[in-house]
Amino acid sequence: MFSLAQLENLCKQLYETTDTTTRLQAEKALVEFTNSPDCLSKCQLLLERGSSSYSQLLAATCLTKLVSRTNNPLPLEQRIDIRNYVLNYLATRPKLATFVTQALIQLYARITKLGWFDCQKDDYVFRNAITDVTRFLQDSVEYCIIGVTILSQLTNEINQADTTHPLTKHRKIASSFRDSSLFDIFTLSCNLLKQASGKNLNLNDESQHGLLMQLLKLTHNCLNFDFIGTSTDESSDDLCTVQIPTSWRSAFLDSSTLQLFFDLYHSIPPSFSPLVLSCLVQIASVRRSLFNNAERAKFLSHLVDGVKRILENPQSLSDPNNYHEFCRLLARLKSNYQLGELVKVENYPEVIRLIANFTVTSLQHWEFAPNSVHYLLSLWQRLAASVPYVKATEPHMLETYTPEVTKAYITSRLESVHIILSRDGLEDPLEDTGLVQQQLDQLSTIGRCEYEKTCALLVQLFDQSAQSYQELLQSASASPMDIAVQEGRLTWLVYIIGAVIGGRVSFASTDEQDAMDGELVCRVLQLMNLTDSRLAQAGNEKLELAMLSFFEQFRKIYIGDQVQKSSKLYRRLSEVLGLNDETMVLSVFIGKIITNLKYWGRCEPITSKTLQLLNDLSIGYPFLSYVRKLVKLSAVQFMLNNHTSEHFSFLGINNQSNLTDMRCRTTFYTALGRLLMVDLGEDEDQYEQFMLPLTAAFEAVAQMFSTNSFNEQEAKRTLVGLVRDLRGIAFAFNAKTSFMMLFEWIYPSYMPILQRAIELWYHDPACTTPVLKLMAELVHNRSQRLQFDVSSPNGILLFRETSKMITMYGNRILTLGEVPKDQVYALKLKGISICFSMLKAALSGSYVNFGVFRLYGDDALDNALQTFIKLLLSIPHSDLLDYPKLSQSYYSLLEVLTQDHMNFIASLEPHVIMYILSSISEGLTALDTMVCTGCCSCLDHIVTYLFKQLSRSTKKRTTPLNQESDRFLHIMQQHPEMIQQMLSTVLNIIIFEDCRNQWSMSRPLLGLILLNEKYFSDLRNSIVNSQPPEKQQAMHLCFENLMEGIERNLLTKNRDRFTQNLSAFRREVNDSMKNSTYGVNSNDMMS
Repeated sequence: MFSLAQLENLCKQLYETTDTTTRLQAEKALVEFTNSPDCLSKCQLLLERGSSSYSQLLAATCLTKLVSRTNNPLPLEQRIDIRNYVLNYLATRPKLATFVTQALIQLYARITKLGWFDCQKDDYVFRNAITDVTRFLQDSVEYCIIGVTILSQLTNEINQADTTHPLTKHRKIASSFRDSSLFDIFTLSCNLLKQASGKNLNLNDESQHGLLMQLLKLTHNCLNFDFIGTSTDESSDDLCTVQIPTSWRSAFLDSSTLQLFFDLYHSIPPSFSPLVLSCLVQIASVRRSLFNNAERAKFLSHLVDGVKRILENPQSLSDPNNYHEFCRLLARLKSNYQLGELVKVENYPEVIRLIANFTVTSLQHWEFAPNSVHYLLSLWQRLAASVPYVKATEPHMLETYTPEVTKAYITSRLESVHIILSRDGLEDPLEDTGLVQQQLDQLSTIGRCEYEKTCALLVQLFDQSAQSYQELLQSASASPMDIAVQEGRLTWLVYIIGAVIGGRVSFASTDEQDAMDGELVCRVLQLMNLTDSRLAQAGNEKLELAMLSFFEQFRKIYIGDQVQKSSKLYRRLSEVLGLNDETMVLSVFIGKIITNLKYWGRCEPITSKTLQLLNDLSIGYPFLSYVRKLVKLSAVQFMLNNHTSEHFSFLGINNQSNLTDMRCRTTFYTALGRLLMVDLGEDEDQYEQFMLPLTAAFEAVAQMFSTNSFNEQEAKRTLVGLVRDLRGIAFAFNAKTSFMMLFEWIYPSYMPILQRAIELWYHDPACTTPVLKLMAELVHNRSQRLQFDVSSPNGILLFRETSKMITMYGNRILTLGEVPKDQVYALKLKGISICFSMLKAALSGSYVNFGVFRLYGDDALDNALQTFIKLLLSIPHSDLLDYPKLSQSYYSLLEVLTQDHMNFIASLEPHVIMYILSSISEGLTALDTMVCTGCCSCLDHIVTYLFKQLSRSTKKRTTPLNQESDRFLHIMQQHPEMIQQMLSTVLNIIIFEDCRNQWSMSRPLLGLILLNEKYFSDLRNSIVNSQPPEKQQAMHLCFENLMEGIERNLLTKNRDRFTQNLSAFRREVNDSMKNSTYGVNSNDMMS
């Protein structure tokens, strides 16, 4: 029991002390208090008599937790009392601390939301929010603020789904609130704003400020409501349409609503304007179907007038928040309206001129609000993309203004280079490659509008910079600063040229444009020749990354079978650089790749991007003929014959780099493997030749392992590099002949080395992860490549090695003991996850007959499965679902085990079976659809097995059930609650939630029902009785129809019939429930 004084003291310790230990102890004690039975009464005492604001805050937050709990919820009368008490408390104590008021309003909002459907004497007691706040709104400004904040918080609370209650319940409450109250709240808010703006706001009065702020927040929350339950995350901002209900039409057809916000923008201080603009952004995004064509044109006309007025008086836009919101507003003009509609607006020529000037000015001030530029560019990108489709006779004038925007972007980026280099502390936009890429994607469309002008500008700027650069390199007295400036300018130009080439649209492209592309490509290739010739002395990393970005775009557009080789681009390359055909252009690509790997082997970003380019070029054989041309190049043959650290430094074992930095080797060898396969056929000599460097590396490691003392670091580096290389090759070899060569090369000679590495370094994931991943790749029957001859024991031998590795790693990793929570995935779970994937690949590869093992007394299968169980039991349930890769590998392995090895599952100890079943039960409600589907499949296999065994045990047979089946049946009969709980979960998901994988859910459900007919009948009755009286008959009928024509067996025909019934059942139940909860005007939503 806690006394008031004790609680007040704990609050002080929690909120005021700087000593961590004291705070943690106080927190622990207060958690205990929240769970104590007298928490409710003590909270009321704290609110009544508490001497500090902190104790009032504690009371409010504890009460919010109490009303939110799902198990043992508070009775209705108590919740009504708390609601009324909170309102009176707020009304009688105007001088509360802000955070206490906020916490009490949060409590009111939570009670109202969760009790939305609660009735007392046929009255929905929690739905009279507007009445509740009326008394606040009729009082002084301070009380008015509280009233508005209550509505604002309530709208926000109802709009936000929480994780503790089902999503469907949230959507029902939100839809009902939308239909019954939201429009009234929005209208009230707009009227109060009109009153406030009509009174000539006294802007020196702090309380007036507060009221205006809360009114704007309330209006924004109303407009930001998720009207139809489709809102995704905030990042999808560009595509937003506000799905205003049809019943709100009047508010938007009345031009005074729109006018109100534009007037407010001009009459209030800039610090409030961002909220006004946010409201305007939402209003501008109202769904198109709310209006007919004439109404939409009128609405758009008012909107464009308002925008024009802001552009003519841009003083407030110097505030970054205002500027950002205004840029969003401009972007919405095009995302929600068509160019054909915009050009018909009365002042369009003037407005497009103002927007163009605003954009140009914004781009020139690149250091101001760089994150807002995205919206301006997206507006121009959409405008430029619409030009070919616009049918209106009015001129769109984009051919005048788009080149100005393109020019402003290009020149401002080039001018930024010198400023960034000469001033300390300025961020270089080129450092943020993600942002640069996003802007270039937008520019690629904008630059293609009036492409002649874009090209002429790029050619002129490029020639100037390239000439200056060349002169500086030849001059003995050139300052490094001048050289750096020209390199920075050229970096931007190469990025931009890559982007505009990537913007070529095949159907809209002309020969003249391809010739212009040729001009640009020639220049970049000439620059590359110059910079490559200097790499022995110096190089510029950013310029190299720009070159790689350019090559990536060039490859996408102009390399491959879909490009006409007669293209004017190839003609221009032939005239200027002597590159007469695609083969010669490919040799430029490969030459660049080899140069980069030679000189930039120690620079991870360049190496990985270069290898990605090589990888992209190697994909596609036999479908793309250029891959064969590629293989014939002497440079590619050179790579295939000389892939050693002598020629490619990143393959070296230098002791400075991290073991994890070797990842790019896998990409390199995947590409080499693909290129080797083009002409390999059955030529074992060529294969042996290719593998020589890897053979030497294996021999070196074997040599080290055979001595007692060896340099451990060197051995680790050699081995990790080697297994990463091999995994790349194994991934690329997806045909039987080539994969068999690899298999015979590695087995049996080198397998013991991999096993020894796991044994020695099991505690070091930097070593074990690559080895385990290689093994998982080797046992993966990708494209049916693991097909051994009838007389070959290789499938069984390969599984023995797999079992040996899993067993060794599993037993060793379990000796690690307690691992800190933040390292548990890296040190332990990641390796376990790969072992699960490896075992799954081996068990489902169809190249081993697993019955043989027990028949001949071979314990390989048993060892692997027993290790799996040991590893599984060492993982807490929560971790299985917290780490996505672990959950996917575990559930897909479990699916294979329940399908093909049910006798093994049945033979497990009761506690293990319960662990597996509860992991399936938890997985059924997982957010990851793959996990959820896997669990349904596992459950289906288990239920089917149980049903078969039960059917057999009831038949009079001479052969008794085997021991495992008998034990399993016995365990399940002792713990029926587990299967019953899963039946209830599956049924609830199907009826009440947004079931994304209905077919998968239907498969185990029939078996669950047949195994628990009495429980199913009780469950059905409780679901029927929980419906409103007038709906019970309909729900009862739904259940009758579900089981109609279903027999007591699990034959495929019967299952399919049940799945069909279930689809109809779900539809009927949804219709029935919709009509019962959405109130009268629910169908008005989109009419």
